[in-house]
Amino acid sequence: MQTEVKEKPRYAIVTSVQLPDVSDVEFEASLVELSELAKTLGFQVVQTFVQKRNSFDRTAYLGVGKLEEISMFVNRGIRVGELEEEPQELGPSTVEFDVLLVDHEISPSQARNLELAVGCEVMDRTMVILEIFHRNARSRAARAQVEIARLGYMAPRLREAAKLAGPQGRQRSGTGGRGAGESHTELDRRKVRDRIAELQREIITMELERKTQRARRLERQGQGLGGVSLVGYTNAGKSTLMRALTGSEVLVANKLFATLDTTVRALYPESVPRVLVSDTVGFIKNLPHGLVASFKSTLEEALDAALLLHVIDASDPGFQRQLEVTDEVLQEIGADEVPCIRVFNKIDHVGDEAEQAAWTAKLQERYPGCVVMSARRPEEVASLRATIVSFFQQDLVEDELLLPWSTQQLRGEIYSHCQVLEERAEEEGSWFRVRGEPEKLRSLHEQLNPGSQGREKEYWEV
Repeated sequence: MQTEVKEKPRYAIVTSVQLPDVSDVEFEASLVELSELAKTLGFQVVQTFVQKRNSFDRTAYLGVGKLEEISMFVNRGIRVGELEEEPQELGPSTVEFDVLLVDHEISPSQARNLELAVGCEVMDRTMVILEIFHRNARSRAARAQVEIARLGYMAPRLREAAKLAGPQGRQRSGTGGRGAGESHTELDRRKVRDRIAELQREIITMELERKTQRARRLERQGQGLGGVSLVGYTNAGKSTLMRALTGSEVLVANKLFATLDTTVRALYPESVPRVLVSDTVGFIKNLPHGLVASFKSTLEEALDAALLLHVIDASDPGFQRQLEVTDEVLQEIGADEVPCIRVFNKIDHVGDEAEQAAWTAKLQERYPGCVVMSARRPEEVASLRATIVSFFQQDLVEDELLLPWSTQQLRGEIYSHCQVLEERAEEEGSWFRVRGEPEKLRSLHEQLNPGSQGREKEYWEV
């Protein structure tokens, strides 16, 4: 009989410096976000230390007094009864901290000095996000992109790691190296550069494959397929909405960055034209520049789409900041010109029915044309689906088709590419009143009436 192995609880402390130009609301929102990132990594945040300063301390990020306060807290440990989530198995009366999380990107020397001062491992915000991306990347392309970003982050920190390792870790024999006395740090840096170059060559190859796949998808769109991309802040409910719109099993988790690879599914029930929906990687404030560049390939799904659904968490007090972050990133990749519908999701998380109605009215007044909904309410999902279909049907035209009894094999093609408004049987065959794309209707007329290829057909919009 196998015994289930439970992960050992891991505990973290969060610290941050509030600079003069950062408001209290923005500062608090960033701390909450870091705590959510920590939760995604499996940490329970048990304490937060903050300090107001005019600038970061150049030596160890925090001032001496705050360093001593954190060091005393770390050395004391935390009593089991003080934890929000107590361990299921009784252990020691106190638990040790695993890591100190810093809500900024700090220099390698600051990280080393901070670690020495407080007595536990230090991870800055960038390292936390990189680790999450590393754990969640699934496709070969995503893994390669994350590894490049991690190597780029680690390269300048190798020297500090060598200092922590001591003198014995700094020198190696010249045998097999570039020359006598090549240091571990120099060797490691060379290995990092070589690995990054190797990964970049792989990504170029994969990018060509992705371009081919996107070209095929765009070609299909030209043949009566529409494209929609879900974009927005991470944890806004994009994956839940994706599952609701497409009836597919897409990873849904209450964690930041649960989705890293682009997922593409067809809108369900299928419509005319058929619509493909893609769920892209979520945005976050202060996303490391290396990752923004690395993940442009997944964000570029938004460029291929004819319509964007910008999904926003209606229940988050800081949604305005999240909205701005998403708009900025979309502008960076040139997707700000794609038609966009703002979808305020998670309205069911806002108080009672009266509060939800009031907040819905306020959002619709502030953002005309937006959709306020919950992805967990089928009737609201159906309404959003109708809005999407309506967008793609706005250029369809109405026409009449007579399908002779001798060419009934084309019935499937009519139903696949047209919206059938009416059908009846006549002496010569089946008569249809349909809506469809002008080009497809011309093609059907040519197949049904081969002798009429040169005759132009007039179409009218409904």
